[in-house]
Amino acid sequence: MKHLPIVILAVFCMVGCHKAGKTAQDADASTVSFSRDSAWQYVQDQISLGARVPGSTAHMQCAQYLQAQLRRFGAETEVQQGQMTDYKGDMQQVVNIVGHYGNSDKRRVLLCAHWDSRPWADQEEEYDNRMMPVLGANDGASGVGVLLEIARQTGLHLGGDRDKEPAVDIVLFDCEDMGTPTFYTGKEREDTWCLGSQMWAKENKARAKSYKYGILLDMVGAPDAVFPKEYYSMAYAPNVTEQVWRNALRLGYGALFRDIPSYPVTDDHYYINTIAGIPCVDIIHYDPHYNTGFAHWWHTLNDNMSNISPATLEAVGKTVMAIIQN
Repeated sequence: MKHLPIVILAVFCMVGCHKAGKTAQDADASTVSFSRDSAWQYVQDQISLGARVPGSTAHMQCAQYLQAQLRRFGAETEVQQGQMTDYKGDMQQVVNIVGHYGNSDKRRVLLCAHWDSRPWADQEEEYDNRMMPVLGANDGASGVGVLLEIARQTGLHLGGDRDKEPAVDIVLFDCEDMGTPTFYTGKEREDTWCLGSQMWAKENKARAKSYKYGILLDMVGAPDAVFPKEYYSMAYAPNVTEQVWRNALRLGYGALFRDIPSYPVTDDHYYINTIAGIPCVDIIHYDPHYNTGFAHWWHTLNDNMSNISPATLEAVGKTVMAIIQN
């Protein structure tokens, strides 16, 4: 998925998580439209194509699928293409897929995830398996699945009236997981992860004020998911982070959205914050009980549909929907 944490916090506070109590005035998950089954199916659709490694047939087929789905759900779509330097210094083709909702004159909300999967299962114990591609059900496809269901709900309930639609851009980043593999012995290059978001941020820096904030979804499907308040999210977008976690608590998802800090994670939101200057929060499964901070099947051949929970997809999807609808 991306680098291990690059900064060690002086203190990692384990604050007790809030219970999911609600009052009559609080938001209720039952009032937010989001189909967990549809979101799960969109994840399955991606996985059925195979590993979406840049340059592969599955990657090309998935790009076509994602564009078709966004158009079907009423979005104005565009494809941003370009080249970025990979970990070896070679030029890598990048394809970002964008869906626009709402009047273009309004300040917008950025919702994003990465749609590629890692070319190498470099966390596998067996060395021979490390050169095999990762399916990326959770690491990539889960966030995309949630965003496709949000797109479907947006088109379904607003009937294509662009003046009434929330002003939202759904951006699916390519080449997030092309970062330096653990078995590489050459000179380490900087910024080899998140190539798609780096390219998007550079090209959209001039219009950063068009956005109110951004929300990134990454690894949001695991049955035992834990979503702490990621370090860079709190550093660059504290108000947005607090808003997301308050909404999750009101909806009854406090067991997943923990009121605890986490280490910094080099993810797409980092470049959206530092290059484009758009305050962006990362909803990401991070658990310090694992050596890497990520699940034991992260960047292995076991990142498959067995690790995708419809209930977790729904919790994340309804949390995001509640924010953009209000």
